[in-house]
Amino acid sequence: MSRLVSRAKTVMTGHGTGGALPLCLNGLSRIYESVVRGRASLYGSGVIRSHRLPCKVISVGNIVAGGTGKTPMTLFLARLLIRSGQRVAILSRGYRGQAEKTGGIVCDGKTLLMGPDEAGDEPFMMASHLKSVPVLVGRNRCESGRRAVEMFRPDVILLDDAFQHLKLKRDLNLVLLDSRSPFGNGHLLPLGLLREPLSALERADAFVLTRWNSEPPPSELPSGKPVFRTGHTPYLFRMIPAGRSGQEISVSPNAVPEEPVPPSPRCNADREVSSHPKAACLTGRNAFAFSGIARNEAFVESAMFLGCKICGAMGFPDHHPWSGADFRQIFQAARAAGAEMLVTTEKDYARLSDDVRFPLDLGVIGIEISMKSGRADFEAFLKKSLSL
Repeated sequence: MSRLVSRAKTVMTGHGTGGALPLCLNGLSRIYESVVRGRASLYGSGVIRSHRLPCKVISVGNIVAGGTGKTPMTLFLARLLIRSGQRVAILSRGYRGQAEKTGGIVCDGKTLLMGPDEAGDEPFMMASHLKSVPVLVGRNRCESGRRAVEMFRPDVILLDDAFQHLKLKRDLNLVLLDSRSPFGNGHLLPLGLLREPLSALERADAFVLTRWNSEPPPSELPSGKPVFRTGHTPYLFRMIPAGRSGQEISVSPNAVPEEPVPPSPRCNADREVSSHPKAACLTGRNAFAFSGIARNEAFVESAMFLGCKICGAMGFPDHHPWSGADFRQIFQAARAAGAEMLVTTEKDYARLSDDVRFPLDLGVIGIEISMKSGRADFEAFLKKSLSL
């Protein structure tokens, strides 16, 4: 089964086209496309109703399966809106969290009320970073939105990963695209990575090219809609000494780590990040990387950016539930590679079990969004779109 999954992933990313599997995936992709188009048509014609909340709503989403930086962008927008005096709440599905079906409040704007198992890793991360912002989870975002309005009276609600969530109307539809591979191999799931046909991009109000490095905007984008450019800035979120559990140290960004970490500017409501120095405790050290995110190779690049010498890496599926067997495999591979330390993502760190003890130092790396160009234009566009 694992070989079949691996082969399917190779086809989906455009690196394998021979054999019978692409033909099977193509047939499934055509069925998927007809379902997606039919659903969009039902919403567009009003047969299925979309609901509006009594506040401004911004959707942050994408058109491909995988990581484009939606969570860092949601945090970026929340801080920007807070700085302009807006009351903000965040709604997320809480994918694979225990509260995904039932719904719930991860943070009430004062206190964290759920852990990552209940909330899901991304909502828990957002609530940990923005404890003054209510964060709610649940598959039914209309219900979550009504609850947020009733309890917290936000001026603006941010929808994390909601471009395909047509049940809730929004005032601004932002679509994020990885500038290096905006549409994968150009095919819909499961033959490719597209969640919807490219014609769905017409619903977007603006596009954000993430991980931008001078690439031109994709020619497939609808004309006349603004395009903004951002970069992903890695930073050392926390250093955990060998022999300690990940959860023995508070996940709060404001907590003092067990070992001092060189000062690194952090995003907050009043100051936008401009640059991050390479962390001295990472530079030049042989590090073994492990992660369970949509694009594990991007995490390896982030660790190298901060000065790590990557001597080996092990990638797992997105939202991977860590087990003792996983860590035995990771620790064995790290020792065999001659690693001096381990590195993982902030998202994976949030899912670590209390009883895991690390035989090597563990560096936890986070990502922040920074505007590459047009910051003033983006803020003006945001205010105009929301009538602020």
